[in-house]
Amino acid sequence: MPDGAPGLADALTVADVAELARRRIPEHVRDFIDGGAGAELTLAGNRAALDSHRIVPRALRDVSAVTTGTTLFGREASAPLAVAPIAYHQLVDEEAELATARAARDAGVPLCVSTLSSRSIEAIAAEGAALWFQLYWLREERTRDGLVHRAEEAGCDALVVTVDVPWMGRRLRDVRNDFAVGPGVVAANLPAADQYDAVRPSGSAVAQHTADLFSPSLNWRDIEALRARTRLPLVLKGILDADDARRAADCGADGIVVSNHGGRQLDGVAASVDCLADVRAAVGERCAVLFDSGVRSGVDVLKALALGADAVLVGRPVLWGLGAAGEAGARHTLELLKKEFRDALGLAGCAEVAQARDLRTLSPTVRTTSAEGGDRNG
Repeated sequence: MPDGAPGLADALTVADVAELARRRIPEHVRDFIDGGAGAELTLAGNRAALDSHRIVPRALRDVSAVTTGTTLFGREASAPLAVAPIAYHQLVDEEAELATARAARDAGVPLCVSTLSSRSIEAIAAEGAALWFQLYWLREERTRDGLVHRAEEAGCDALVVTVDVPWMGRRLRDVRNDFAVGPGVVAANLPAADQYDAVRPSGSAVAQHTADLFSPSLNWRDIEALRARTRLPLVLKGILDADDARRAADCGADGIVVSNHGGRQLDGVAASVDCLADVRAAVGERCAVLFDSGVRSGVDVLKALALGADAVLVGRPVLWGLGAAGEAGARHTLELLKKEFRDALGLAGCAEVAQARDLRTLSPTVRTTSAEGGDRNG
């Protein structure tokens, strides 16, 4: 779809993009993308927690030349931002992950490709974006090892292992909708024998498919073995507990994503942002700390950095952009977030990304928090 897609130029916030997407995406697909697990307490809690943190800006700093560039796993990025792994982009656009990859390439940020992408890792890599590959721990070892090898051969900059999905959380919107991805949508990275069968009992066919594919046995020994066999930077996605973060660093992880899977796994868990400072304190600078779950603005990105993150992953907003206006919509969303982040960074008194780590925040418990100095009574 062209850059002049109807309404796109007037979309000044992620919420505006989401409204455009709402008009084009079928309701059952919107529920699949937007929904959370259970009563969706964690889904709502992620936003409430982000909203409750307040930045304490610095004054009288020269911000005449603000730069948002950073380095993520050895590659320069235009902002501390990456596209989170989301399955089946073809649900919202026929060009699927190919369009998302072009948008990420043009925006200068990495795309994390899902194991369940609707285009192959090789086809996506051909679009020229910086790529990470997200790995679900599949029951079939040969397929799992093959995906790691393919990610290496495709030139991915990191291997991101999702550790919080032994099976899919009970997502009631999908159950009520008897959700299935529909004809023609496949998990392009998987062999024919592992493709999803839409002729299944009532409920979420996607949940049934992943229950067949995913192994709930993933443990620290598996992570240690994977670390020994891949040359790629290894990132563990779905860490909330500081002790788990410390152990991840001990196992040689190059990065951690502080994430509750966007509220889509265990309902009632802590908001990701409320775990961020503790995780950073636990690992120090031994590995990169990334963050996701609920990011909807450049100010959210700044808050995450102030609380200790090196970068954030953004999922639903990019898919909303793709659904609203294809490649142009995804690119618009990423550029919007970058613009908002630059504005927030400069207005907070920071001329570069590294300075955001020195900012304090007012926490929900009315304490001041610094990524470097920990909690201090305010």
